Amino acid sequence: MASLSAGAVGVVFGDIGTSPLYALQQCFNQENGLRVNSANVFGIASLVVWALFIVVTIKYVLFVMRADNRGEGGILALLALVIKSVGKGKGYGFVLILGLFGASLFFGDGIITPAISVLSAVEGLNVAEPALRPVIVPVTLGILVGLFWIQSRGTAHIARIFAPVMGVWFVTIALLGVLQIFHHPQILAALSPYYAAAFMMSHGWHAFVVLGSVVLVVTGGEALYADMGHFGRQPIRLAWFGLVLPALMLNYFGQSAMLLLDPAAAANPFYLMVPSWCLLPMVFLATAATVIASQAVISGVFSVTRQAIQLGFAPRMEIRHTSDEEQGQIYVPSANWAMLAGIVILVLVFRSSSNLAAAYGIAVTGTMAADSVLALVVARRIWGWPLWQALALGAVFLSVDSSFLGANLLKIPSGGWFPVTVGLSMFVLLSTWKRGRQLLAKRLAEESLPLDMFLRRQKQNPIHKVPGTAIFLTSVADTVPTALLHNLKHNKILHERVVFLTVLTEPVPRVSAKDRVQLEGLADGFYRLILRYGFSQDVDVIKALRLCKAFGLEFDLMQTSFFLGRETLIPSVKADMAMWREQLFCAMSRNAMSATDFFKIPSNRVVELGTQVQL
Repeated sequence: MASLSAGAVGVVFGDIGTSPLYALQQCFNQENGLRVNSANVFGIASLVVWALFIVVTIKYVLFVMRADNRGEGGILALLALVIKSVGKGKGYGFVLILGLFGASLFFGDGIITPAISVLSAVEGLNVAEPALRPVIVPVTLGILVGLFWIQSRGTAHIARIFAPVMGVWFVTIALLGVLQIFHHPQILAALSPYYAAAFMMSHGWHAFVVLGSVVLVVTGGEALYADMGHFGRQPIRLAWFGLVLPALMLNYFGQSAMLLLDPAAAANPFYLMVPSWCLLPMVFLATAATVIASQAVISGVFSVTRQAIQLGFAPRMEIRHTSDEEQGQIYVPSANWAMLAGIVILVLVFRSSSNLAAAYGIAVTGTMAADSVLALVVARRIWGWPLWQALALGAVFLSVDSSFLGANLLKIPSGGWFPVTVGLSMFVLLSTWKRGRQLLAKRLAEESLPLDMFLRRQKQNPIHKVPGTAIFLTSVADTVPTALLHNLKHNKILHERVVFLTVLTEPVPRVSAKDRVQLEGLADGFYRLILRYGFSQDVDVIKALRLCKAFGLEFDLMQTSFFLGRETLIPSVKADMAMWREQLFCAMSRNAMSATDFFKIPSNRVVELGTQVQL
């Protein structure tokens, strides 16, 4: 438990742990037009503390993390849990769209977080020596490229390196805060929600606008949930209450205390409370911490990407396991390099953390609002909460989420357009792939034969058989695969044993080996084999076939051939899907990882038979 908590400090809390670098500074920036006086400082400090309490502690750490899907977190794991409870009846379409859009926004968050985190740390060079300002962007890009370059080594290796650094970071920011609180201990009165309420009531619309900056203190809560599958619920909770939350509160109170003594420190309250003699070391420590902040979101994006693939929302991609001990520690090369490309563009366009702050927040708050709704559905449908209890808690969470989201929507013209664009683009890709696969299955079913009809015909008019076993992969268990029909058409033979293999992904993270295989004898020499996997597991067909020995069916790979259908998709003008979406689906299908590699089938045992399918 202790080692996992230490690892969680090194990976999970980097994002939220580095928010003190820029959050309070953005609350008092010139665009917000908020004067640095006693009432405003106390009000902002109180809003910050209660945002941490309500959004992160109560909502995520204590509530949403209970809604794990057999240990797996993240919005798609939550969506799978909800879909399992509601089925495809009333409300299915709403939760599907909500979950997909929340997941899409999370990908936008994965691009923005590394950019703003590392930029805000490197900008400390400008505080230490203004002449270094021109090197800030190049140094930032160099650090980010290095971070994404080492991702293939895996979360376990990174956690071992980063955990001690983050431990030092949290202790250091806590000490910096304590030193400032010592000079103005009255700031601790901001623990009272009275100051937050008074600030909101006295400033009206202006206070609502400022919420768009206050939300920066809770960014990382959504990554905390997405990374739960890497470290577990209890280690994350232990790290939060034992180290992270106290350190954050002390630092925010320390920055606020310094603003009471010196309002001019609002230009950069974090670095200006650092003694001059250790400013450069602090810049290096902050830079290391922000690299770790980026890691929290990167790991979350990898987890969500794999979930999207297994749940049928994204095309097959290469997924590498980077640990022999932890199943959740993975590396997705295509997602890794796509994120890096987006981050480089973002840094070059916005060039400062202040500019990026306008783009930050929409993705986070949108994902958080989706998490709230889906978790409340779980509480009602699966945990059996009374309706009044779910509605009461939902009113609290959604009022906070909607306030933060509404405040950030005001930022769309000044940079908020970026995460919205990324989110909408990802939503189109995810939904198009899901709809395209459904449409493809429908077209293949229209061109195929019912399996029971085929078996009757085979019994009446047997086809010549040759020695060996043929395994035909099919996504629909009760129809004849098109690959078999093409094989009969061209070769006019069948193997002695024919196995119809279907691989299903269940809406749970893992399926045990004892539940993996479902084998059914259909007729003389014909079998139906269904393999079940969870959305956090990789499919390994060869390994699964060995399990069939216990069911009376043994495979000799040297006498076994795998027949796969390779469809050439042709867009059509039918009304099932818009032409541009059909063309997009065709492009995604062409670039998907081959079924041979994804299912871990030896390529020298595979026969691919092509067919054209008009969508």
